[in-house]
Amino acid sequence: MYQLPSIQHAFDLTDEQQMIREMVADFAQSELAPIAHEIDENHRFPTESWEKIVELGLPGIPFPETYGGSDQGTVAYAIAVEEIAKVCGSTGLTLAAHVSLGSYPIYAWGGEDLAQRYLPKLISGEYMGAYGLTEPGAGSDSGGTRTTAVLDGDEWVLNGRKCFITNANYAGVFVCTAVTDKSAGAKGISAFVVPRDTPGFSLEKGEVKLGMRGSDWASLVFEDARIPRDHLLGPEGEGFKTFMKTLDGGRISIAALSLGIARGAFAEATRYVGEREAFGGTLADLQAVQFKLADMDTQIEAARHLVYHAARLKDAGQPYTREGSIAKLFASEVAMRVTYDAIQLFGGFGYSREYPVERMWRDAKLCVIGEGTSEIQRMIIARQLLRAAKASV
Repeated sequence: MYQLPSIQHAFDLTDEQQMIREMVADFAQSELAPIAHEIDENHRFPTESWEKIVELGLPGIPFPETYGGSDQGTVAYAIAVEEIAKVCGSTGLTLAAHVSLGSYPIYAWGGEDLAQRYLPKLISGEYMGAYGLTEPGAGSDSGGTRTTAVLDGDEWVLNGRKCFITNANYAGVFVCTAVTDKSAGAKGISAFVVPRDTPGFSLEKGEVKLGMRGSDWASLVFEDARIPRDHLLGPEGEGFKTFMKTLDGGRISIAALSLGIARGAFAEATRYVGEREAFGGTLADLQAVQFKLADMDTQIEAARHLVYHAARLKDAGQPYTREGSIAKLFASEVAMRVTYDAIQLFGGFGYSREYPVERMWRDAKLCVIGEGTSEIQRMIIARQLLRAAKASV
């Protein structure tokens, strides 16, 4: 059986980061790999896996110890998402959405009161987190939010709906946007923390998905839903800005998710062609197959550099909007190409449910859509590029 080269020393990982990689990789192989096919087939959210992820402390990797985290940073967190996604994209997405979207905004903009109230519960697993931005009429155009929030005494009253919300059915707290000033456009959008037990708040079953079918999603419905006045997340009218900054970091996690899926498909394909006999030898003996493997390996290696670079910038407190979008764009499209090529190398077996590469290909498709489509990433990258060019004139 072919063994892929180790990446232990390729990126100057700290001892702690390497320990996290090994721990999560072992967990993924022993606990996630055996059920990855089943949860996909049955559209089942694996609560048993999530409980073990919490026990390992993965939701607290990037957060300070004062809230129950381990303060290991974005690189370590990206590595954890990557290693889980290598085996099960659905579970990798669950962790990514919980940490980057459901927890990080409360830590970054919630102030000490909201952070102390909710972040320890999110890190300990008492709550799962979810992030409500997308609406039926506001996807890529998130500035077109129609959900409203009106202040009534000491409460905000929310009306509207959100769709495609990852982790929704299991979440204990939601971070959501709503319009507080209809005359101000995107500057009239605010962000809120919405507890699950909020009166007037309910869920509707999500649509059947192409991939990531072991990851939960649903629609959020607000019908005169009342939340406390102090559950405004950040200043009023800056919710759009807050959510865009949240997505900057979230794209690093989706890039890591993409990298993991690509690595998983590549590993499966490499093993298969080394064992599959054809034309008097194995498929791996054929130059055409070798060239395809070389291209896959090159793309994965380049994606890994981009993902880790963006994560390191975030850890260093440096601007990373452009780099996060570049990593997400490149890694997600690499995941699509590598999973496609993996199916091709498997031939008819790759088109069947007998092997995991077809699931990986379906899972990868979410990565070029979620947290900003590839087209949106190109817009962001170009905007950052042109802004920098103009400033240098």
